[in-house]
Amino acid sequence: MDFKSFVDMIDIMTCVISVETKPDGSYGDIRIVNGNAPYIASIEIPNEAIPQMITSKFVPNSLYQKYLPKDLNFEDFCYRCAVLKQPMHTYVHPDRFDFWFNLFMIPLGSVGNIHYCTYSQMISKSADSEAMSNTSASIASAVLNTCIKLSGASNFQHTMDEVISDIRKLCDAQSCVILLTDHETRTCTALSESRTADSILPSMTGVLREGFYDLTVSWKDTIGGSNCLIAKNKNEWDYIKEKNPEWYESLIKNNVDSIVLFPLMFNNEILGYIWACNFDTENTVKIKQTLELTTFFVASELGNQRLLERLRRLSSIDMLTGVLNRNEMNNMIDALRKNEDNSLKGIGIVFADLNGLKRVNDKGGHAAGDLLLKNAAITLQNAFVGDSIFRAGGDEFMILLSFTTEDAIIEKCNKVRLLSRHYDNLSFALGYYYQSDSSDITEALKLADERMYEDKENYYKQHPEFKR
Repeated sequence: MDFKSFVDMIDIMTCVISVETKPDGSYGDIRIVNGNAPYIASIEIPNEAIPQMITSKFVPNSLYQKYLPKDLNFEDFCYRCAVLKQPMHTYVHPDRFDFWFNLFMIPLGSVGNIHYCTYSQMISKSADSEAMSNTSASIASAVLNTCIKLSGASNFQHTMDEVISDIRKLCDAQSCVILLTDHETRTCTALSESRTADSILPSMTGVLREGFYDLTVSWKDTIGGSNCLIAKNKNEWDYIKEKNPEWYESLIKNNVDSIVLFPLMFNNEILGYIWACNFDTENTVKIKQTLELTTFFVASELGNQRLLERLRRLSSIDMLTGVLNRNEMNNMIDALRKNEDNSLKGIGIVFADLNGLKRVNDKGGHAAGDLLLKNAAITLQNAFVGDSIFRAGGDEFMILLSFTTEDAIIEKCNKVRLLSRHYDNLSFALGYYYQSDSSDITEALKLADERMYEDKENYYKQHPEFKR
């Protein structure tokens, strides 16, 4: 066949691809048979407007891996188009390239066990909303349904549970999960999970274990720069077995017959993953195309939620010491004053004021004073484990305890004095008050503060050289 003359009649970047089939029904080599001038130029002529290939020399009938890394999604599309004779289209942003690809594939003829199709692409640096929305009515309806739920969410967790349930039903899968990863703590949590009643797959609560985060880290390399990973046939399972044997063994052990896995990307950061297991493989293309769009919006919502959480944390944390700040303390006190049912019992208020901070600042500068404040916060956190610690301002801290006893408060205050000995110049004036409930939090604050100042006066009587 004169493929060169054929593709030269097409204006956009186009090549002809061949797919070899084997007697067992699997596919073998996938080759780029020939390309038109724009396609060959995209390989041989450097251009910032298009991605660079592995090699800069086009050789007809070469394996596609000569130009780009192995990609299961690309192989699946080639197989479906060339072998199954299905016209294909997708609009994707592979992780390995900072480009969006609008891809079209049309089946051609076959010669023996070699099957052919065209591959045409248009490339852009930014997403084209019109191209993203150019999809079938059923896919558009499913994605729109997700967007409506996300935009109108008043209960984030409940909405995500609904979304993951919808996705599972769409995929006709036994299980569907949204997993969040925290790269700072190297942990992962299952945000939402939906399973059929007759699912043979284990719940994520039984799978998540120590070291599971490390397994999720390996997924990025297994996906290999594509935008997702799908395993449903021998070629794809063999790839996972070779690329990631530990994960392969885990999937087989847990009765996974098929999996579609998408990273949840936001601002070039992986927030987690969404996947469906044991899905309807007859609808793989529809499932993939739907999830490509759905995960885009889910990841955006997760990214916004994470940003809001970070902003909330920044607004409530004292940046020098890492404990809660005065604004958060005031909010807590206001909430306790409005707590008409007195649901909190065994309330303890402790004021802890540093002795001699001014002297440390005068002698060693503000860097020395800041270090003293940080050491003070560490000491309080080690003594009042699980309690709410606030920097009330300057050198003063306040601790709120609940469901505690007076003896426990005294024990923790004594621990503060003991731990303080591990640092130079670290000394606290302490005052506490205990009451059975939060009915009069104002009086508790007043009495704890008065006791703290009494303790401070006693300290300076014994150490007049440290008095401010």
